[in-house]
Amino acid sequence: MSDVLTKLGIKQTIQKTWMDKSVHMLLSGMNEKDIRAELDHYLSTQKQSGGIGQREGVTYRMAIGLLASWFSPAQHLVAFRDDALSLAKVINESQWTPLHWAVISASYPFWHYVAKQTGRLFNLQDKVTQAQIFQRLKEQYGDRETVARNARYTVRSFVAWGALKDSESKGCYESGGEIAIPDLRIMALLYESTLYCQPNGKLALGLLQNNPAFFPFGLRSVSGELLAQNNARVMVNRYGMEDEQLSLKVNNG
Repeated sequence: MSDVLTKLGIKQTIQKTWMDKSVHMLLSGMNEKDIRAELDHYLSTQKQSGGIGQREGVTYRMAIGLLASWFSPAQHLVAFRDDALSLAKVINESQWTPLHWAVISASYPFWHYVAKQTGRLFNLQDKVTQAQIFQRLKEQYGDRETVARNARYTVRSFVAWGALKDSESKGCYESGGEIAIPDLRIMALLYESTLYCQPNGKLALGLLQNNPAFFPFGLRSVSGELLAQNNARVMVNRYGMEDEQLSLKVNNG
C-alpha cells in the first residue's frame, strides 16, 4: 500500500466526459481490451482543455492509466469499483461526479491529498491559489518539480469537473459550488475511498465527516453504523464514550 500512497500519477488534466465515457463502455459490457482500444482512438481527438483536436499518442495515452481506475482497478479495489458501477447504473450521468471522485481517489491517493489541501485552504479563505496548494503539498511530498506538475494537472481537473472555477486572477480559484450527496451508498463509497488513502486503512468518523478533501460535496452527518450498513467492506469500531472509527474489513495492502 505504501507505494500506492506515495505515487503521483496525475500526468495530465482529466476531463469528466472521459470518465463518463469509460463508465458507459463498462455498462455496455465491453471488456478491458476493447475499452482501451476505443479510448486510444477517442482520446487522440480530445484536448486536455476539453476541446477537440489531434494529439500525440505519448500524451493522450497517459490519461488511459487514470481512466483505468474504472475499467482495470487493482485487485483490492475490484469490489469497490463494482459497487460504484452498480450505482452509476441507477443514477443519472449528471450525478456521477462523486463516483468518479471516489474511484480515482482510491486508485491515485495523490488526487485525494491535493483535494485535501485545497479544502483546507477553503476553510480559511474564499479563494485559493495554485501556489498555496503547491506549498502545502511540498510539505508532504517534498519540493520536487514532478509534485508541482502533477498537482497542476489535478487542480485543472478539479476545474474541468466543476469542483473549482477560475477567478479573474490567473492561478486563483473559487469554489465551484456544493454537490449534494443524498444517497448514503455514495457517501459510504466516498468515505471508503479515503480509507484506501490511509496507511492503516482506518480513520475516525469525525475526521471523515469533516474531511476537507470532500470540499466539493455536501455530506450530512450520519452514524458509523449506518454507513457500515451501506458498505460491506467497511466496519465501525467504538472507542471512548461516543467516538467511532471506520476501517476497512480486510487489509488490502
